[in-house]
Amino acid sequence: MARKITSTKTAEERRAEAEELHATIAEQVEALRESETWARFLDFTRAFHRYSLGNLLLIFAQRPEATHVAGYRTWQKLNRQVRKGERGIRIFGGRDVRTTVENEKGEEEEQRRVRFFPVSVFDMAQTDLIDEEAGDPSTIVRALDADDEAGIYDAVADYLTGKSWTVTREHIAGATQGFTDPDGRRVVIEANLSPADAAATILHEAAHVILHADEDHAEYVEHRGIKETEAESVAYVVAGMLGLDTSAASVGYVAGWSKCDADTIKATAANVLRAAHTLAAALTEPDTDTEATEPAA
Repeated sequence: MARKITSTKTAEERRAEAEELHATIAEQVEALRESETWARFLDFTRAFHRYSLGNLLLIFAQRPEATHVAGYRTWQKLNRQVRKGERGIRIFGGRDVRTTVENEKGEEEEQRRVRFFPVSVFDMAQTDLIDEEAGDPSTIVRALDADDEAGIYDAVADYLTGKSWTVTREHIAGATQGFTDPDGRRVVIEANLSPADAAATILHEAAHVILHADEDHAEYVEHRGIKETEAESVAYVVAGMLGLDTSAASVGYVAGWSKCDADTIKATAANVLRAAHTLAAALTEPDTDTEATEPAA
């Protein structure tokens, strides 16, 4: 017999909760028109880049001070206990559903789809250590100083060359610190930049490679403000995840944001999240971050 999940909520109550969560996502997308909110969203994305955009916005709306979230049992596995009476953060979880259907040839075959439903997660601040002698996973922090001792620049260069791009350090006329040449599949970084600035710049150019290299040049020119916002936002998020603070050098995140419609804002946020995840996965060793253990819509 197939195992079932016991629920005290009716189907109508579950649908209403899902609709309320979707409405919250829409409200948060609208709020991203404000440059200050966008900057806070990017800070938030550093910690939660593995979640879907919808779930990230739900966490942001319900507990903007959150730093690290996971499900009740996941926290127990990580030697932390959710305190009694703490209210969960409602997001969408997913579960594989397999059904047997008849295909065009009249043969039975198994189909797989993902069913989404509201679930609760908790911020680390809502938990306490179970066994102090066993250690606290939250104390593991990646550190980097302004000299790029962690080797961000070299790691990104290796990632790009692995994708058949050429990376060089050259003197660039004017104030430009770097550029991406899609036709020649090359990335050029100003030779005289400090190690930290070079690391931030190559992250910016790598974001262009991931997000914009296959686009028509006319498309980039027409929407240059959005493209640069995306690239600089990705650099800011990933650099921050690796311990490098680029806030002093990063451009204004959302110049002219108020002129964008909600669909554009949501698409840009989704692009930033996707590219940040791609770069973070390529530049870091596999870890046990709890974000990866929870289903995301």
